[in-house]
Amino acid sequence: MPLLQVRDFPNDVYDAIKLEAKQQNRTIAQQTIVLIKKGLNQEISNQERRQRLLERTMQRNVPDSAKKFDFVKAIREDRER
Repeated sequence: MPLLQVRDFPNDVYDAIKLEAKQQNRTIAQQTIVLIKKGLNQEISNQERRQRLLERTMQRNVPDSAKKFDFVKAIREDRER
């Protein structure tokens, strides 16, 4: 992934990004990417992101042995120990 370095970045803008990142439980780098994507109109909605994730999950090739595994039974057995 490319690295972006910005020189002479204004302190007030940095502080605003830092505060917003803390409020959104993101790193400063993550928040900066979100803000740049918004500024470039390239962000995707949460609903669209979830839809894409669901589509990728559905395309996975899951082995038959995993499909037959009884997770409920395994959890019950673990709790009874």
